[in-house]
Amino acid sequence: MAIAGLGFASRSHFPFRPPLVYCIRKVRHSRSVAVETLVEPDGLIKDEGHNPVSSRERVDNSDRKAPDWKKLSSKDLGITTSMIAKPTRLVLNGLRKKGYDVYLVGGCVRDLILKRTPKDFDIITSAELKEVMRTFSRCEIVGRRFPICHVHVDDTIVEVSSFSTSGRKSHRDSSYVFRRPPGCDEHDYIRWRNCLQRDFTINGLMFDPYANLVYDYMGGMEDIRKAKVRTVIPASTSFLEDCGEYFVAILHVNFARILRAVRIAARLGFRFTRETAHSVKDLSCSVLRLDKGRLLMEMNYLLAFGSAEASLRLLWKFGLLEILLPIQAAYFVSVGFRRRDKRYNMLLSLFSNLDGLLAPDRPCHNSLWVGILAFHKALLDQPRDPLVVAAFSLAVHSGGDLLEAVNIARRINQPHDQSYHELLESQNLDSDKALMDEVMDLAASVKAALCKMTDEYFVSQAMAEHPQAPYSDLVFIPLALSLRVSRVFECVRRGKEKGFVPKRGSKIDYERLALGSLQEVRHMFARVVFDTIYPINMNQGDSPTPT
Repeated sequence: MAIAGLGFASRSHFPFRPPLVYCIRKVRHSRSVAVETLVEPDGLIKDEGHNPVSSRERVDNSDRKAPDWKKLSSKDLGITTSMIAKPTRLVLNGLRKKGYDVYLVGGCVRDLILKRTPKDFDIITSAELKEVMRTFSRCEIVGRRFPICHVHVDDTIVEVSSFSTSGRKSHRDSSYVFRRPPGCDEHDYIRWRNCLQRDFTINGLMFDPYANLVYDYMGGMEDIRKAKVRTVIPASTSFLEDCGEYFVAILHVNFARILRAVRIAARLGFRFTRETAHSVKDLSCSVLRLDKGRLLMEMNYLLAFGSAEASLRLLWKFGLLEILLPIQAAYFVSVGFRRRDKRYNMLLSLFSNLDGLLAPDRPCHNSLWVGILAFHKALLDQPRDPLVVAAFSLAVHSGGDLLEAVNIARRINQPHDQSYHELLESQNLDSDKALMDEVMDLAASVKAALCKMTDEYFVSQAMAEHPQAPYSDLVFIPLALSLRVSRVFECVRRGKEKGFVPKRGSKIDYERLALGSLQEVRHMFARVVFDTIYPINMNQGDSPTPT
């Protein structure tokens, strides 16, 4: 999109028992510190130049009764050490210098293999956590039941876990035991036991950047090749055990792991295996013992990291949307949405445009996607003239300068997208006052919609007309976040904020966006809304521009 004077540019592309299914009715300040400088002796990670592993070092398990496991050359997989973030390399080298074994584990290894930028890097080491603490000057142990170390490198936190801690976790919590693969030496066995604790096979990979080896004990490489999400242990049990403890009743489903499955499938474009899909669907109406803070965190992972549209589609497909976001699920029902439909679902279009500006390592603050949900709900309750929507988004961007917003909106010569039910035919809004009144009314409607989204009664009524849907009055948006979202739009009703400087140019400051900078959030909101109402391709690829 391109609007003169605002700097909007074209969109960037950047043994088991059967589970009991129980439907619940109710359903930083950033600390910048430094790590001590470490001299990198020979053999430690540099940006490039590692030696390939010969084919003789690869080991295959030929026992058909046990899962196949392999040692693969990282060079053959296309992994270079320059793909590892510099703070992570510093921590790896610090521990390696002390003589400890260190590995990258989990989703970061998967993403490196897929040539994707990992959201973060997780390290596991043979060192005890107290030894990790002694290695780095800025380090702390966090977590009670399963502690890990947070090593601070400038503004980055690198998480480091210990084999000894994870081993105690495995011994206490895992009731499912795989047969030890033949050919395992003691080091293999320790690594294998740790990978056995992972949620999905594609997260059960371990990378030694010094031996240039990727260890695949759970069949993760095969599932990456097939683009499948498969649980390490049988799905019905996996989704009941993630809390790490056995409850008196087997009624608390592992909702967190279910949401992680959706997140991974959405982000990678993978599909669930048949068993995993059945378990997600069968257990979707149960609510585990997750506090609302954790639930908000999981939803933020789904919607703020560049795969929100795909996440919403999967949540809908597996019956999760009507539990987590009943208001939005009711909208899907009202428009007769089918999972493969593309154009006319405005909510998905909004999040698709948001996705085009985000990435796993460039997320937005949760106030942005909550604000988009509230904005769409307001339009759903009362459809508006596209000129009103355009002026509203511009007013948000300018910090409440309605006059400037109206002047720019009137100069738009691009036709709007007519496929959305939320947009009216052009109304008689010849006077600036009439247009300003409509814009302020929309701002009031957005605030009312946000109140509905955080009110259990309104949430519970969303799916009332659909008795086949599970009842849910779940509200996980806390008051503090609701107030923060309100501030994004309040300027439209109160007038231009004193001292607010609208963002100029199209460059996004992702660090400030992730922290919830009002300027960045408003800029992104206006950009997403404008790209949705006036798509670039509506006029042979031209952007809407003022006359």
